[in-house]
Amino acid sequence: MKNRINQKLKENKKLLSIYFTAGYPAINDTVQIIEDLERNGVDMIEIGLPFSDPLADGPTIQESSTSALKNGMHTELLLKQLKDIRKTVSIPLIIMGYFNPMLQYGVEAFCKKCSEIGIDGIIMPDLPLDVYQEEYEAIFKKYGLINIFLITPQTSNERIRQIDTASDGFIYMVSSASVTGSKSGFGATQTEYFKRIADMKLKNPQIVGFGIKDASTFQAATTYANGAIIGSAFIKHLTKYGATSIASFVKTIR
Repeated sequence: MKNRINQKLKENKKLLSIYFTAGYPAINDTVQIIEDLERNGVDMIEIGLPFSDPLADGPTIQESSTSALKNGMHTELLLKQLKDIRKTVSIPLIIMGYFNPMLQYGVEAFCKKCSEIGIDGIIMPDLPLDVYQEEYEAIFKKYGLINIFLITPQTSNERIRQIDTASDGFIYMVSSASVTGSKSGFGATQTEYFKRIADMKLKNPQIVGFGIKDASTFQAATTYANGAIIGSAFIKHLTKYGATSIASFVKTIR
């Protein structure tokens, strides 16, 4: 069966992907948030597996991670919560987290479970490309999971080409070198970077993350790329309104 991410990327539209932290605001909100996001037209969802030391995340996502861990969220529980998700949800689902919890669970056991549940991809910002290729690529492929790599404005063209060759879904294009949730709008530097990557004519589509929070930043991010990911802004919305007013948030984006 074709991976849902690849099918979604073929659609002729700018994709909206939303990130949230599993087990936040409340421990049992995970499934309802996913179902509501799909119902309101979101194209892909990144489910954050909370970790105690989330280096790439800004304060908003870090705080949601800390709260989710305090609520009792952990790998085993998330996989249990998601076990019937494909009965109600058909869009691509990606688990985003750090490599340590996956390693503790057992890489093959984790991938097997994800495959059984219907997870389509994994984003592990701290799993280096060469380590993935040498040790884990065969396992990911065995279970039909796409591993999604990140690039930043500092990533060399040579490295970007290597990542493009190793990828078979989309490339997560970090809009800036800073942590998530810290930018307001995009400046000339970002626009230049977006254009530079577009001009490289990579085989994999790019989806932009970091700094997208409303309709204008979504539009700016997707001028050159295939879609954009919103994380911190959505978590702020959940913090303020809980898991009940998701429709109003999605409407502010498009």
